[in-house]
Amino acid sequence: MEFLKLFLIALVLVAVAFAGLAIKILLEKKGKFPNLHIGSNKHMKQRGITCAQTFDKIEQSKARKKLTFKELNLIKDTPGSC
Repeated sequence: MEFLKLFLIALVLVAVAFAGLAIKILLEKKGKFPNLHIGSNKHMKQRGITCAQTFDKIEQSKARKKLTFKELNLIKDTPGSC
């Protein structure tokens, strides 16, 4: 019985939190969630700071440009090598 009481109290608190967020969104002028992504912050862009995912994409594209398969050699031609 105590578990049910605790569960209902937790459920009511979560419902109140969701209702508060919904009311805030409805009453704001633009009515959408704030964009807290680092890449969309103009001050971070000016400093050259990006999020980890964007940084990873940039570094992977740089690595693809540098990669040349003409120099790739899988079989060693030197005698005595395994």
